[in-house]
Amino acid sequence: MAATSVDAEQAHKRVHEAIETLRPLLIDVSLDIHGHPETAMQEHHAAQRLTKELAAAGFRIERPVAGLDTAFVGHKGHEGVRPRVSILMEYDALPGIGHGCGHNLIAAGGLGAALAAAQALPDMAGELLAIGTPGEEGAGGKIIELDHGVFEDVDAAVMFHPGTRNWAIRHATASAHIVMKFYGRAAHAAGSPEKGINALNALIHTFVHLDALRQHMPETNRLHGIITKGGDAPNVVPEYAEGTFIARSLTQKGVDELVERVKACAEGAAMAAGARVEFEVGRTYAERKNNRALADRFSQYLAQTGETIDTPVLRGGTGSSDIGNVSLVLPAIHPYMAIAPDGTPGHSREMTEAARSDRGQTAMLHVAEAMAHVAVDLLCDPAFVEQTWEVFRTTGADFPA
Repeated sequence: MAATSVDAEQAHKRVHEAIETLRPLLIDVSLDIHGHPETAMQEHHAAQRLTKELAAAGFRIERPVAGLDTAFVGHKGHEGVRPRVSILMEYDALPGIGHGCGHNLIAAGGLGAALAAAQALPDMAGELLAIGTPGEEGAGGKIIELDHGVFEDVDAAVMFHPGTRNWAIRHATASAHIVMKFYGRAAHAAGSPEKGINALNALIHTFVHLDALRQHMPETNRLHGIITKGGDAPNVVPEYAEGTFIARSLTQKGVDELVERVKACAEGAAMAAGARVEFEVGRTYAERKNNRALADRFSQYLAQTGETIDTPVLRGGTGSSDIGNVSLVLPAIHPYMAIAPDGTPGHSREMTEAARSDRGQTAMLHVAEAMAHVAVDLLCDPAFVEQTWEVFRTTGADFPA
């Protein structure tokens, strides 16, 4: 039985009170995770801290999930009973620069939203899920969880991302990681270079070929990569070289086509050098399908915190996220909250600093409150749940103009 409208009204009042009470804890969690950066699928400290706080609030913790040591699900309410509303947390950091994507704020904000919604609805009709999603930075934790049924019979997925503008919706590109492994033959670089096959040359010429390919791609496509192994010594012809690349396009289909063109560039470069190349293509991150009903409701509640909602921008380059795969299966939102001045690049040291700033913590608390309100509406109002599903069924993904 769904909660009554009176229950909902009282619950919304309790959300704000809960966030105010939780403020010191959430800031401490945010700064704790920021101070212990862990890369994709290695987030043991973060997962332990988050599950500890959820368990202390009465959530039943399921960990590990989907075969991932740092993934978890916190259950509150009537398990398996719909509506089932999920609040997602990311907590992996970037190699070298730490939380330059602000995932410490995503984790603390998701935790706050889950704790506040649970406090506001102690007798909720359905189930609230606090889902820990590791490895967003390339490992595709949400895709793995999706494949293992973590999101089965879930009615909504709610999360946010730090940025430089307050956007309720934002498009995102599909993407795939490609690891290229080039095999040649070692030889003395001065004494007998003619006997060697230079794997590094093949990799370098792959970069050249990809630069030429960019002239003939749609402007919405992106290609970028790094050399992760270039040899062992300057006087030895490199017998092995390795590079990691990301291919992005508007849709998964576009990514699949681009990956084949990238492979052709590498194969041609390998052939020219006399080398051999092998590929490892990771999970494809899908384009994002923003649910406008959820986004509008989130915007209303965010405005109540004093935040200004910026006009959605559906053009220009964007990143990719495995929330896209989830958004193609069930209603989902991935709004952005400003924690740094407009123009600050993501994945930068400036963004790392912003993720621990006072502004970052304030934004996290505001968005946690807004997400908790949305969760309360979903758990109390069957008509709103049906509205989000109707929007999901009748709209597609957002693409840049």
